[in-house]
Order: sequence, then C-alpha cells, then structure tokens
Amino acid sequence: MTSIRFALNHMTAPSLAIDDFFALARSLGIDAVEIRNDLSGNAILDGTKPELIRQAASRHGLTIISINALQRFNEWNATRAAEAQELIDYAGASGAKALVLVPKNDGTGCADGERQANLRQSLAALKPMLEEAGILGLVEPLGFEICSLRSKTEAADAISELSAESTFRLVHDTFHHHLAGEAPTFPQLTGLVHISGVSDPSVSVADMRDSHRVLVDGDDRIDNARQIRALLLEGYKGAFSFEPFAAEVHAVKDPAGALRASMDYLSARV
Repeated sequence: MTSIRFALNHMTAPSLAIDDFFALARSLGIDAVEIRNDLSGNAILDGTKPELIRQAASRHGLTIISINALQRFNEWNATRAAEAQELIDYAGASGAKALVLVPKNDGTGCADGERQANLRQSLAALKPMLEEAGILGLVEPLGFEICSLRSKTEAADAISELSAESTFRLVHDTFHHHLAGEAPTFPQLTGLVHISGVSDPSVSVADMRDSHRVLVDGDDRIDNARQIRALLLEGYKGAFSFEPFAAEVHAVKDPAGALRASMDYLSARV
C-alpha cells in the first residue's frame, strides 16, 4: 500500500485562527499546509504580517506549500501585476513555497485562440517575477464550463512553450478534474493535488459547485480514491491537500475527527 502525503488547506477550517489551524494540522500528523488570501477576518486578509505566519509555521514544524491564490491570473494588466508582486513578496516573507494561480471564471476569455494567448501572456509576465523570488507558480485549471482555463493540456503546452517547467507546475484538483472530463493528468508536471468529494446524489455534474465540496467518504461521486491511486502509480510524489468548501464541513464541531475519518478512508483504498 502506498502512503498518501496529506496536507491541509485553510479552507478546511476557515474559522480557525492561523495558529489553531496549524495546530489542527499537527494533531493529524500533517506537516504541510496551504494559507489563503480570501478568508474574511482571518490571515492573510486581516493584515497578519507574513513574518508572524513564518514564525507560527516554524513553531509547529510545518511547511507552507502555497498561498492560495492569485485570482484571474490569466487577465494580465497593471492591477494583476501589482497583486502578483504583493502575493509573491508575501509568500517569500512567510516562507510559502508557491503561489496558486487561478484563472478567470466568469464566462469571459473563453474563446479558442483568445484563452491560449491570454494564458501565455500571463505566464511570460509571471515567470521572471516568480524566478527572482524563488517561488513556484501553481497553475490550477478549473472544470467549470464558464472557466477560461479548463484544460491541463493547454496549461502544460503553454508551460512547455515557455520552457518554464522549473517555474510552473500544475494543480490537479480532483473536483475540477472530474468536471472538466479531461483524461490526461500530467503527474510529472503536477506540483500539488487538491482533494474534496461530492456526496450529494441529486446534483448533476454540470451543476456541481464549490458549495458541494465535502470531505471524501464512501459516498464520493468523483472517485478521489481512483484519481489519487493513479497519480501515485504514475509517479506523483507531492502533497494531497484537503480543500472542502461546503458550509457543513466548516460547521463541524470536531474537524480533527472528520479529517481523520477521511484520511483513513482514502489511505485504506490506495
């Protein structure tokens, strides 16, 4: 049986203060975490200095594998460049190893030709910024039909054209991979895997949204266990980071117990 290296995204328990979130990870034997810049009233949005996050991670013996995320990264303009630099600087100061890059997801920039050109423009602009800071860029295609980057193949092609495999990696999100319906997984180019399940039997694949994303259990409809098993067999050696968005997960009184059950479920099937 191959062991899974689990990680924890702060979206797993977004109401926990950063130090409590780090403590939760350690209580589960997890040594890698993702921090976020979209949690209202919590770090990073509350003004927490990156040095404090670095110190807390060190205190708990954790590696911060990413900051999640630079939104609309493939819509490059002066605003995006400034946001990118701010997040790259924060990543460096906090000790985060990578910055997740999330594409536009509003139905714009989806036309064939347009989306590929936008992607290349953004990656070319981000490449020297990331390299100077020694930060990895994690490109995360989203499976939603309105997303401007659904295909990992398109992302991989753009990275290859720029000879930027040392600067960029892909995020394989099990939820988005299922929604996109794309077969290739690119394990050698994958830098991070996000895991969450969908247990609601009534929602169609086309209607699945972040609000349906729960911890993986026996009712999982998107076959996380198979996806994880395949990635490991194909040589992926990185982290599998829990990223559930569902309100019912965030409301759980014993997040450690819920996460432990999901970890045990997946470990028994890989």
